[in-house]
Amino acid sequence: MSSVTPSPRDRRRATTEVKGALRELSLQLTLLDRQVSARVSLKDVDLDCLDLINRTGPLTPTALARQANLHPATLTGILDRLERAGWIARERDPEDRRAMRIRALRERNGELISLYAGMNSAIDAICDDYSDTDLALLTDFLTRATAAGQTAAQDLAAPDTPNTTGTTD
Repeated sequence: MSSVTPSPRDRRRATTEVKGALRELSLQLTLLDRQVSARVSLKDVDLDCLDLINRTGPLTPTALARQANLHPATLTGILDRLERAGWIARERDPEDRRAMRIRALRERNGELISLYAGMNSAIDAICDDYSDTDLALLTDFLTRATAAGQTAAQDLAAPDTPNTTGTTD
């Protein structure tokens, strides 16, 4: 069986379709996140910060502000809302009692898990249609696309543009 090399035009078309599918996925995930955040009475940005805290915490407010690309004053309001709603706790850093650390209160994670259960089940069913090799390829693609998105965001926040976090490097 011979392998046919696609024409440059076919290759561009296929690449354009991948980009379009990624944009559509991004939009649908944003809409899902909005529904989830509304169900738990959080703002979209609150849910984003809670996700970062859950995945990388405990962490300092400064580290979270950098990761979320938020001004520290904006982050303070977000943390206040998350703490009042029982999603996070602010605690003294055991290694530096002057510093604060933010940690997620895992007791509430069940609420989020149940709200994302439909999507998680759908993704499990989709993954069942792919081989382990295919899944490794998809994981590699998504990991590399995520890194490219992170780089593009960092480039937009380069030194020649205004610093939105209010921090200096």
